[in-house]
Amino acid sequence: MLESCYYQGKVEAGCDEAGRGCLAGSVYAAAVILPEGYQNELLNDSKQLTEKKRYQLREMIERDAVAWAVGIVTPEEIDKINILNASILAMHRALDQLKVRPEAIIVDGNRFKKYKDLPHTTIVKGDGKYLSIAAASILAKTYRDDYMNQLAEEYPQYDWKSNKGYPTKKHRDAIRQYGITPYHRKTFNMLGDGQLSLNFED
Repeated sequence: MLESCYYQGKVEAGCDEAGRGCLAGSVYAAAVILPEGYQNELLNDSKQLTEKKRYQLREMIERDAVAWAVGIVTPEEIDKINILNASILAMHRALDQLKVRPEAIIVDGNRFKKYKDLPHTTIVKGDGKYLSIAAASILAKTYRDDYMNQLAEEYPQYDWKSNKGYPTKKHRDAIRQYGITPYHRKTFNMLGDGQLSLNFED
């Protein structure tokens, strides 16, 4: 059973991101404030859940949360500021949109930059330990999947419906064959050969 909070007695927002390791698409992050003492035994790290279960839980989270929001950072921004900074910026953007102001923040992973004057704690594998981070991981993942499925309609050859922009063999083979799209992150190692940039026209 995941724990309900880290900061006792404070309005706490959990944050997580999705799409950090992808070659294409924006990075998404979510911030979620759950009611004090909230329990949901179905909630877990989004990577441990089936797609169907994630979407069922998204409905529950959106219904039950005190506040929730999703932040997005585009491929162009990722290329300018790097993926670590982009992931943190996406979390900050999610926090900016919360209808209720949190008093503390817990974040999945080990890197974060101070948000306003709020205390924060980074928790490695936090999406498998705290309910609000697990909830954020599900929102970030499902909203990003929806976005990648839309892009897949525009560029079916890259198999984004299946790989969601991650560096699968099929995705890299398509990059070799067709080049890159406006949604690819140009500073990433597209072909897995250590070369960071490609000489493709896009």
